[in-house]
Amino acid sequence: MNTVAQILGSKPDRAVYTMEPTTSAHEAVRLMADKNIGALVVVERGQVVGIVSERDYARKLVLMARSPKDTLLRDIMSSPVMYVHLHHTSDECMALMTENRLRHLPVMDGGQLIGLVSIGDLVKATISEQQFIIEQLEHYISGQRG
Repeated sequence: MNTVAQILGSKPDRAVYTMEPTTSAHEAVRLMADKNIGALVVVERGQVVGIVSERDYARKLVLMARSPKDTLLRDIMSSPVMYVHLHHTSDECMALMTENRLRHLPVMDGGQLIGLVSIGDLVKATISEQQFIIEQLEHYISGQRG
C-alpha cells in the first residue's frame, strides 16, 4: 500500500501553490486556471489557515452573486483544514476524503506544508499498485519469475 511520501515522490510536479487570506478570489481562480489546478492552500504568517477550491469558488462566490474582485479568500476558504502526514496510506487518505467530501489534502511534516495530494493522485497510485499486483499474479500463474 502506498504512503503519502511515495505518492508525493511519484508526482511530476510537487509544487504547492499558496495564497494569503487577503488575496482576492479573482486572483486565486486566475492562478488555479493558469496552473491547471483545483485548489490552493491559504497560508498566513507561514501557517496553513484554509484551503480554497474551485468548488468553494462556485458555491460560496458565484451562487451567492459575490464579486470575485471584491471577495477575499478568507470569506470563501474552507477552514479548519484537514491534512495528512507522510506516513499516512492512500487508503487512509481516501477514507478521509470520502468521509469529509474533500478532493485535496495538504501534507504536513514537522508543522510545515510540504505537499498536496488530490483525489486524482490517489486514484493514479491505486491503479498503479493494482496493475503491479495483476502483473505479479500473471507471472505467478504462468510460472514466470518477475
